[in-house]
Amino acid sequence: MKRLIYPFCLLFLLISQFSYGADHFLRDEAYRNQVKQDFDLKEKQLPNGNLFKVFKQKISPFEQEALMFLYAYMPIGDITDYSGEYYLENIRLSQQAKAEMPWGSKIPDDVFRHFVLPIRVNNENLDDSRRVFYAELKNRVKHLSLHDAVLEVNHWCHEKVVYTPSDARTSSPLSSVRTAYGRCGEESTFTVAALRSVGIPARQVYTPRWAHTDDNHAWVEAWVDGKWYFLGACEPEPVLNLGWFNTAASRGMLMHSKVTGRYVGQEDIMLQTPTYTEINLIQNYAPTGKAFIAVTDKNGKPVENAKIEFKIYNYAEFYTVATRYTDKAGATWLSAGRGDMLVWASKDGLFGYAKVSFGKDNQVNIRLDKKAGEAYSIPLDIVPPPESPNIPEVTPQQRAENNRKLAHEDSVRNAYVATFMDKTKAADFAKQNALPERVADFLVKSRGNWKTLTAYLLEAKKKNEITKAANLLAAISDKDLRDVSLTVLNDHLYNTPQDINDVLLFNTCIMNPRVGNEMILPYKKFFKTVIPVADQKAYRQDPQKLVEWCKKNITINNELNYQNIVISPVGVWKARIADNKSRNIFFVAVARSLGIPAWIDEVTGKIQYNKVEGKQVNGQILDVDFDSSKAVTSPKGTLVLKYTPSSGVTDPKYYTHFSISKFDNGTFRLLNYEEGDVDMGGGTSWERQFKNGVLLDTGYYMLVSGIRQNDGSVLTQVAFFDVEEGKTTDVDLVIREKNKSQVEVIGQLSSEFSFLSLATGKTETIMDHCGCSRGGYYVLAILGPGQEPTNHALRDIAALSGDFEQWGQRIVLLFPDKEQSKKYRASDFPGLPSTISYGIDENGVIQKQLAKALNLPNATLLPIVVIANTNNEIVFKSQGYTIGLGEQLMNEIKLLK
Repeated sequence: MKRLIYPFCLLFLLISQFSYGADHFLRDEAYRNQVKQDFDLKEKQLPNGNLFKVFKQKISPFEQEALMFLYAYMPIGDITDYSGEYYLENIRLSQQAKAEMPWGSKIPDDVFRHFVLPIRVNNENLDDSRRVFYAELKNRVKHLSLHDAVLEVNHWCHEKVVYTPSDARTSSPLSSVRTAYGRCGEESTFTVAALRSVGIPARQVYTPRWAHTDDNHAWVEAWVDGKWYFLGACEPEPVLNLGWFNTAASRGMLMHSKVTGRYVGQEDIMLQTPTYTEINLIQNYAPTGKAFIAVTDKNGKPVENAKIEFKIYNYAEFYTVATRYTDKAGATWLSAGRGDMLVWASKDGLFGYAKVSFGKDNQVNIRLDKKAGEAYSIPLDIVPPPESPNIPEVTPQQRAENNRKLAHEDSVRNAYVATFMDKTKAADFAKQNALPERVADFLVKSRGNWKTLTAYLLEAKKKNEITKAANLLAAISDKDLRDVSLTVLNDHLYNTPQDINDVLLFNTCIMNPRVGNEMILPYKKFFKTVIPVADQKAYRQDPQKLVEWCKKNITINNELNYQNIVISPVGVWKARIADNKSRNIFFVAVARSLGIPAWIDEVTGKIQYNKVEGKQVNGQILDVDFDSSKAVTSPKGTLVLKYTPSSGVTDPKYYTHFSISKFDNGTFRLLNYEEGDVDMGGGTSWERQFKNGVLLDTGYYMLVSGIRQNDGSVLTQVAFFDVEEGKTTDVDLVIREKNKSQVEVIGQLSSEFSFLSLATGKTETIMDHCGCSRGGYYVLAILGPGQEPTNHALRDIAALSGDFEQWGQRIVLLFPDKEQSKKYRASDFPGLPSTISYGIDENGVIQKQLAKALNLPNATLLPIVVIANTNNEIVFKSQGYTIGLGEQLMNEIKLLK
């Protein structure tokens, strides 16, 4: 009997332990205790608003710990702006996916905790995508291996969303589906959400800035059977670890991912914050080098806790891609791709800097011996990493099957897009309902959100508010039109009386719900309800009293919001705690709710307002300073940039050739002037803004200038100067150009090669098609329709359409095959020059010849763009992802005779 009792007791003990472990989301006791400690601190930091009431419900230990993990590491806004029930539902959905998907039991606890459970991916507003996506995807992938499920989810994502550039605000996954397109940050946010919805661990990978071209990119990594693989979001390939960006990534200097909570994995940790762990993934994509940085004061003594910013030249500024702090020995380090960065060290208002070539410079010493007020200029030559792509093999059968699926997915998505309002439908709707003609444009831009706008407009017409309703739609962004809710529109339309005579100011700085790049939400009715009437009147008469209320009642804690997720104005009111950015947006939102024109200046980032007297607006612009007891008007001086136009650059453009940043406690903050096409009347340039002088706040500034070479390198000039009150400061704008007086032949392409002209349906030689005399030049490109690099290239060419028209030579755009040509829509690229013609490179003859002539390591990387002549000489080439291609082409064309 004893022999039977002992094994039975042992079995009972094992079952009990397994059950105990199964009841826990955080099975590791030490980690559970750490999370509990972090959660208790978070709860203590947020005593107002009853924000943790969900924990008072009767829930399982698993749910309790999963909630505790999420709440411990959420940014404040996710606690204030979403209910506990929302998170509880998502926890249960993640449990369901783990139980029902065949790979669920194979996923380790820590991988599930950090890469499946979290809802937030980037800075998007959260939605019900996990529930919606799981319902759509579960039957589509449940019979597949984990590897194949990742590929299939990405095909589903492509069926829903394709790439189109847009503004910096990240749409939610469901909003991207409704719109049917998104930029790379939105595509990758959407794809990560889709993968996580079916229990597949996924993370967003982000290169903050490329080193070889001006832009950034985001994509996805998915965990498959113990390894991480990458994929282009909504850009399905036949295999994993393949995307159009393989070559670009091999030239990258930094790729990172932000992981919810305290994460300990194999990757280098770049930054540990109270809410997330930032990990460095560059070693997955490119050869790397490690550089150690040592910081000393002017006397050579090590400086502890100095801020070290690693900066990549991009969009004519040195952009911070990583931030670290020195240890007691004054040291820190970073692993990065083998190219050049500017490393900036600062502490207590002092700074120093040095160029670092990763892979060459193992140890770099920086002395904090510079301060504001010193005027000088230095040249810096910046070289990006070389190409070293690793391209996995794809069989012809795999490529053919993938193309078949892509074509089907395009047809599904296009059928959905066909339900949107086009110009004709929108104009008919406006006419039939006696609405202003301009609302048709808003309806077209709203894409899948057109039903929201039609309901809003019809209701406003009934209430005789249609003009004001249209003004509100004009005030918000195009992206807002695509995802704004009826509740938001109605709140700001019907709770914003027009109490001032200046209609434009009222529309843009009072009725307009948008303050920064936050998701717009209802708040006007709320603030008019919760703020006593007497206080409303007092704040409107003297907005400085509202500033004082904010200083007294809102506690600033930036550490609780490292991700920069904006807390809604209502959330700030409830929690009475915020980061600086959310506090600033809160102030503007409350001011507008009370009829005070207020805004955040787009260039300087300062909070500003006008005082209102009756219905009249005092024209004086006042700056809000939360460290001062009164509103101020900043003293200003004039900056004049001196520049002598050259044949290469006649009118330097902001973000392309130069930028200006203002000094702030040891580092510099970019002045965010308007982006856009200068040739089309938008944007910022030397001639339009800086040639004759521009007013700037007094202070210390840095001017960065440079011109990107065809190989990705940059010749930069960095100048430091002061702007003094009432004075004019003259600064030389130096654009360092290579001394290139003639073209160089880099390869051969016979102009007797032929292609199928889409205009005539006939096969034509390049020479006959272009109509060039012997030796005449033309541009020829092999396109990858629908791919992000090709889209960028075409938009860059369209931006300089006038220059190409003036040149007058033929631009021949070829598709690899007939199926690819069907995916291209010229209407997606308005403004392309009329000298463009289209054709098909039958059997890839020209593409193969270009690969051979130019020694291209990856002939499938598109677009391939060349300038050639009918003497069979190639004098320029660009391949893959290149920002500013139009300008590079024109710079070369100016050298042609």
